[in-house]
Amino acid sequence: MTGESLVARCVHGLEPTLAEEILGLGLGTITYIGHREVRFRARPAQARRPGRGTAELSTADDVFLLAAQCPDPGPRKDAAAALARLADSADSADLDGLLRPRLRHGGTGEVAGVEVSASALGRRNFTRYDVEDAVGQALARRLGVAHHSRRGGAAPPAGSNGWRVTLDGERATLLLRVADRPLHRRDYKRRSIPGTLHPPVAAAMARMAGIRPGDLVVDPCCGAGTLLIEAVRHEPQARFCGFDLAPESLQAARDNAAGLPVVLGRADAGRLPLAGGGVARVVCNPPWGGQVAPGGLLGASPARWWAELRRVLMPGGVAVALLPDVAELCTAIRWGLAPVHVQRVRIAGAQAFLIRLEAP
Repeated sequence: MTGESLVARCVHGLEPTLAEEILGLGLGTITYIGHREVRFRARPAQARRPGRGTAELSTADDVFLLAAQCPDPGPRKDAAAALARLADSADSADLDGLLRPRLRHGGTGEVAGVEVSASALGRRNFTRYDVEDAVGQALARRLGVAHHSRRGGAAPPAGSNGWRVTLDGERATLLLRVADRPLHRRDYKRRSIPGTLHPPVAAAMARMAGIRPGDLVVDPCCGAGTLLIEAVRHEPQARFCGFDLAPESLQAARDNAAGLPVVLGRADAGRLPLAGGGVARVVCNPPWGGQVAPGGLLGASPARWWAELRRVLMPGGVAVALLPDVAELCTAIRWGLAPVHVQRVRIAGAQAFLIRLEAP
């Protein structure tokens, strides 16, 4: 089998969605699906669909080249020996063989420094910073550049190579980021507000909605506009409209969606300025009282959200929402909406559910 081994990382729960997107873009053959990652063997550039590359993956947090693997040292008592084993893995990686394919997949050849991030499943007797420094120092020594430790929280200088170490209980994996920055950091994200949705999750919701050209797509609680913008990126031939009660949210959405075909206006999600039965698709991350408290009519009666949703959706219309608890589906069902897909995800350490509902 030809082509480089690539690893796409994602929010836990989006692994099947990400695998489907990789296959749909014709980027390669799936070789493994695990916790927060999908591994695939890349197709040669001449065999891919024109213009398709790893930077097109909207549901991935990031994409890496597989650099090296060794057994996970596990929760050893001798932390120094465990860290030395991880550093040895970095010493054995074929760095020249990684930097060339990085260019082919859209990265740069510049190596101004080394930055390493690490994550581990299970308890360890060493910290992630210990792993990052051990591996980062080994890589920096081989590349002849500086290692920029993440212990102090300072951002690395421009041009630093981004590396990642994952320990999953069986394997320790060393990865080299393909792009110059993580894919989840979107260029359009000029403004943010509390409760702003993670862009790859918003992209997954847009895909789940099955938006078609000409559809009217509405977000009744649009916040900073992330869901609508990801929906535009997915199907630019649809029509897009967003509402919010908070002026600061609408201003953030206008800044982020500048130049895109998105109509924004101030309105209460419990009483939208829309005719009944005219909306083909609703995508929404409603304010259920987590980071953002419901306001207006929803503050007095959260169930009004479902009633208004049912009113504006056309027959056969689809709504995709992010919910903190599937108990909310009982109210949706009472209003005549049928749940047809439920997908559990984990965002910033908290469990949530992506729900697709259909109107009769």
